[in-house]
Amino acid sequence: MGKLKDVQLRNCVKAGRPLAMTDGDGLTFTLSASGTAAWVLRYYVAGKRKEMTLGRYPDIPLTKARERALEARAKIQGGVDVGREKQRAKQAEARAWTVRKLVEDYLTRAAERLAEGTISQRRQQLSAHVLPIIGHLPAKDVTPADIVDITERAAGKSLHVARLVLIAVREVFAHAVARHVVAANPCAHVKAKAVIGPRPVNRTRIKLTEPELRAMLPALPKIGRQNELAIKVLLATCTRIGELTRAEWAHVDFGRREWTIPPEDSKNGKRFVIPMADAVVGWFAELHDLAYESHYVLPVRSRRAEGDYPMESTTLNAAINRLCKSLGEQCRRFTPHDLRSTARSHLAAMGVDIIVAERCLNHSLGGLVGVYDQHDYLKERRKALDEWAAFILACEAGRTWNVIPLRPIAA
Repeated sequence: MGKLKDVQLRNCVKAGRPLAMTDGDGLTFTLSASGTAAWVLRYYVAGKRKEMTLGRYPDIPLTKARERALEARAKIQGGVDVGREKQRAKQAEARAWTVRKLVEDYLTRAAERLAEGTISQRRQQLSAHVLPIIGHLPAKDVTPADIVDITERAAGKSLHVARLVLIAVREVFAHAVARHVVAANPCAHVKAKAVIGPRPVNRTRIKLTEPELRAMLPALPKIGRQNELAIKVLLATCTRIGELTRAEWAHVDFGRREWTIPPEDSKNGKRFVIPMADAVVGWFAELHDLAYESHYVLPVRSRRAEGDYPMESTTLNAAINRLCKSLGEQCRRFTPHDLRSTARSHLAAMGVDIIVAERCLNHSLGGLVGVYDQHDYLKERRKALDEWAAFILACEAGRTWNVIPLRPIAA
């Protein structure tokens, strides 16, 4: 060794042309077409030519590269295949990963291909249901029994959450197999149906009647202020629970009285602007105070979840269960999605035009109407939702309400 000079290497990197230059005794300086400079040691074992990367230049300067090459040469003369030895050491290091380290690696790399909302949900699910149980374990030691235990514990909160957690942890260990951290995926033969049973049969959506609303709305304080406000917002804006739990304060414009759902959070993949009634603006303002420093409208409250994550929709489901149990026969058991069907039914009873009502729920108009009618009915929707919010407030306060059919707004 000793043929290369530092100034020569710097000039080659500056020129940026792909090349390979030897320093002698197999030590080679390489520069790829993408501009990556590295040191490679070329050697023979049992008559076969092999090579091992010693590191990148300039992180590994010329003098250090020569030192590493000499150390490797000494091992080669003793019959050691240094390249294979390095590969085995790297694999051993990977197999020593804990589940916590594996999860962080998965989330970092998955962020390049998954939507931000999906990554946020996966992080929250893993932080709340997986890491507290097996986060400290070496990933290679996780067994199918551990996965079953995690799934069953999550099912204690919600069957839906359990299925999402199983999907998330299965993806994490598929990533581990690809990274050679584990030899096989412990989730491979763990099926949600076998652990927590089949999916429940889809139930028919219900419409809460006016008497039910008059019983339910005044009882909302029983489930906590954040849950109360979330239910009122869902009911008054006709939105989906996922759209609200993923909502960020950057999406809420108090001055324009508008809440914008970005394409990645919308079911149809399109940006949607929701006009907010004055009451809704007030509810959002109170949620802003309750959110403290979180950039989510409904941040997670679990102590087990570290960081800033949105609340899980199942948290609201559990609160609704408690509420309906306390109300008994005064109000049927409902879900967050039933609030959409409730709103849609009452909008129709109030005389809201069918197209305007459908756009209030961000439904695609379909057919020729969807093709030729590109008007978003923002002004009409604002009038309808203002009237709908007034009806909600009347039900909450116990005031009488006379339904006056809405007239179309003049163009």
